[in-house]
Amino acid sequence: MTTAPHHLASVFVELAGGGGQGPPGVPALLHRLAERSRELLAVRATAVVFSPRSRDAPQMAASDTAAHRLEADAVAWNEGPGPACRRTGTALGGTALTGAVARQRWPRYAPRALTLGCTHAAALPIKGHSGPVGALVLLADRQTPLTADLLALGQSLADFAAVTLLREHEVEAGRVLAAQLEHALTTRVVIEQAKGALTVRHDLTPEAAFTVLRGYARSHRRLLTDVAREVVEGRLDPKQPDA
Repeated sequence: MTTAPHHLASVFVELAGGGGQGPPGVPALLHRLAERSRELLAVRATAVVFSPRSRDAPQMAASDTAAHRLEADAVAWNEGPGPACRRTGTALGGTALTGAVARQRWPRYAPRALTLGCTHAAALPIKGHSGPVGALVLLADRQTPLTADLLALGQSLADFAAVTLLREHEVEAGRVLAAQLEHALTTRVVIEQAKGALTVRHDLTPEAAFTVLRGYARSHRRLLTDVAREVVEGRLDPKQPDA
């Protein structure tokens, strides 16, 4: 395996999110890692699984559709080199899929991979701050052996990409949190405005006005925010419940 230094450097720049293409986002980074790993390591196919938190559904990418389907099934089965690597955080070296050990450990995965023309598999951990957050799966045939040098380069790609993946995940999580906080603030403002409108219209206390809003929303099975917005806009004037 020989790779021109300038090409190798360009791949690492791309995995760092550089190249003047703007923030890549996690899905794009996973796709880049899968594509560039297959290209640089000259293996038959690659797949990437990324799940920074155990409660999150894994995000996946692969160098081709068949490899993507195989890895998605591997995740569902909790079987194969990828899930094993994610559980332990330890690299899984080249394993012959034609051997008895692979058939025993991965009774569904190994036959499926063989139908794709893959005779050997390996998985390299994508490491987070406190443990594994994913795996880079390499699928090879007899013409592309999984040598120690190849696996070392693959681990370097996974380690380098991990930094960018975690950074992008934190950025995306920050965006979601900001949107949630903005929505909560907007909702609170609308409700307070509606309470103010009702206190003026019906000479109510703020607490009584909120009771009117909440009672109307519940009895009509509507969102409190929608009811409040219509009150503010003058399209709704719910009556005060009987005492």
